[in-house]
Amino acid sequence: MENQTVNEGKAFAIISHLWLIGLIIAIFLNNSKKNSFTSFYIKQSIGINLLLIINKWLVYDMIGSFIGWAFGVVIFILWLISIIGALQGEEKTIPVIGGHFQDWFKNF
Repeated sequence: MENQTVNEGKAFAIISHLWLIGLIIAIFLNNSKKNSFTSFYIKQSIGINLLLIINKWLVYDMIGSFIGWAFGVVIFILWLISIIGALQGEEKTIPVIGGHFQDWFKNF
């Protein structure tokens, strides 16, 4: 990836990791001038936020708090991998499902 593209999009990519409100802000800020680096991390963040919502509504509430907590820890580790990649200026997909997030949310 071009160094200039990474430098221009790095701040918004990091903002997209600040939960749902940061994601919404990053989507709006990236909407006027599309940056491929920011778009990559917006897609990753959408997926991570969906995992959090699914974990809360399905796993934690319906299956049990211990399993929900365990999945929460896994999701937190995935979030850490993603934000570290954004901080380093590298496009790192999160393991297992990150590539699917890029396909599913290609309009962002």
